Amino acid sequence: MAIISSGGKASADPSSAGGAGLSPVAPVSARLVDPAPLDAADHPERVDGLRPRRLDDYIGQKDLKQVLGIAIEATRSRNEALDHVLLYGPPGLGKTTMALVLAEELGVRCRITSAPALERPRDIVGLLVNLQPRDVLFIDEIHRLNRVAEEILYPAMEDFRLDLTVGQGTTARTRSVPLVPFTLVGATTKAGSLSSPLRDRFGLIQRLEFYDLVDLQAIVERAAVLLGLDLRREAALEVARRCRGTPRIANRLLRRVRDVAWVRGGDGHGCIDGALVEEALQLHRVDGRGLDASDRRLLHLLLEQYGGGPVGLETLAAGLGEDAATLETVVEPFLLQMGFLQRTPRGRMVTEAGRAHMGWPGESGP
Repeated sequence: MAIISSGGKASADPSSAGGAGLSPVAPVSARLVDPAPLDAADHPERVDGLRPRRLDDYIGQKDLKQVLGIAIEATRSRNEALDHVLLYGPPGLGKTTMALVLAEELGVRCRITSAPALERPRDIVGLLVNLQPRDVLFIDEIHRLNRVAEEILYPAMEDFRLDLTVGQGTTARTRSVPLVPFTLVGATTKAGSLSSPLRDRFGLIQRLEFYDLVDLQAIVERAAVLLGLDLRREAALEVARRCRGTPRIANRLLRRVRDVAWVRGGDGHGCIDGALVEEALQLHRVDGRGLDASDRRLLHLLLEQYGGGPVGLETLAAGLGEDAATLETVVEPFLLQMGFLQRTPRGRMVTEAGRAHMGWPGESGP
């Protein structure tokens, strides 16, 4: 999928975007995605792209694909803009990719931005007034939108109009600027942080789930083909086992395996087997269950220093030299998902499964 840089400049009339610093509209950092087919011969540098472009190529998330497939078909038959879509779930599961797929299936452009980039009212105004009919506007981390940006979005999402204040004090007046029908796709890792008025304006609210081993293996095998790698099935399965149920991590690990294959084989086109995957991922300290060095450091500290817990979060952070928020939001979630760690009112504890994985005896052992 070709990506075109754009300054996002809007030539809005000052009188229609006045007040609150809305005039003139400032450039916005954004990307315009052109759904035109990509010719590998003309653009060899883009062949490496691993994102699927069509819904049929999108592996996994069966329920999500079924819901969106019906919505896309109905929208195309009515020649309307797709209803606004909210995608939420852990990072790396394909929310941005799904937004690009939606634009491709609808045959429209996708303008991509993130909530932190929309600091001023004129930023989001500039995006909205430059949309073409039925375009997709993708806002990543939408829960981080400020209050003013949210207030601008409410009438834009519901009635396709901008309500702008012109002038100040007793001369202030409100002007409505019509917008073309468009589709807002919002992505967030914290759906609970969205305000109710914003969340309720989305017609489709869908959660992305972690991927199972079969889908992850298929994703790795597809990526290997796109990267020009001769990857054996057992090697693909080994990468899939270690990627924490996340396609983004699977693709990242596969690229690290490619690096080792390139060095060992001289040109990177030799057959990649399970032993080479094991060697490559050991170099990056990723074990057979996907735990990295930070995960094992936390478990080792709990077992070595505190007999498995319970231990308070602040005590663990001090012992590891890490920020408590980093441990809680980055390290602990996967350990909790795997059942290796348990949060209790008294603190963190290593479970029996965690002890077994680290090679430590059970609590009743010697």
